Amino acid sequence: MSEQKHQPFIDHLIELRDRLLKTLLVVVVIFLCMVPFATEIYDFVADPLQERLVEGAGMIATEVTSPFFTPFKTTFILAFFLGIPYVLYQAWAFIAPGLYQNEKRLAVPVLVSSVVLFYAGMAFAYYVVFPILFDFFVSSAHAEIKVLPDISRYLDLVLKLFFAFGFAFEIPIATVLLIWSGAVDPQTLAQKRPYVIVGCFLLGMLLTPPDVISQSLLAVPMWLLFELGIVIGRWIKRKPAEEGADG
Repeated sequence: MSEQKHQPFIDHLIELRDRLLKTLLVVVVIFLCMVPFATEIYDFVADPLQERLVEGAGMIATEVTSPFFTPFKTTFILAFFLGIPYVLYQAWAFIAPGLYQNEKRLAVPVLVSSVVLFYAGMAFAYYVVFPILFDFFVSSAHAEIKVLPDISRYLDLVLKLFFAFGFAFEIPIATVLLIWSGAVDPQTLAQKRPYVIVGCFLLGMLLTPPDVISQSLLAVPMWLLFELGIVIGRWIKRKPAEEGADG
């Protein structure tokens, strides 16, 4: 009896290991395909700041290995970002057998929406936040100070912002799941709005550089996405009730 109980657990561990290895393999393959373009990829990531530096200025490397490793680090992170749909597919395939039918119907839209919103958060950071943020930082420098950012420090900053905005844009998903699971109802969430707004600005302060602009550019979208989650959650709760009334 004991062996029969342990066997399924071991099988799950083996399946989890296989799926993690497949995921890693896909990310590595994507990375190897993009390695020849590593320099161009880093240039694309650096463009929002590079375009705002004074003519003749550029980025510098304060470590001997930075010019070699930083573009490859950028490329590997991008490979992981591009592999996120496959990562989520493997996660879905692992947990799907243990879900009920109604949970499976919700899981697919949630997974697809999660990917789209994560990419949307990154795009918002790159095309909206970075230009405003770097305009402010570069223009606020003293006239006698020449802004020469370090390529490694710059990459750390933009990756932090990419992750911050990517995960912040998942707020509607989290809100909808809370409402759908019955953990909380839309009306209760709406009543907690003042606390949510304060929480958004606190997270903005923790996840972004210490300036009001970047904090607000993260906090305001988080609050608006929370409101969107409430609207969608109300629609999801209303739909089963309407179907029951029709029946």
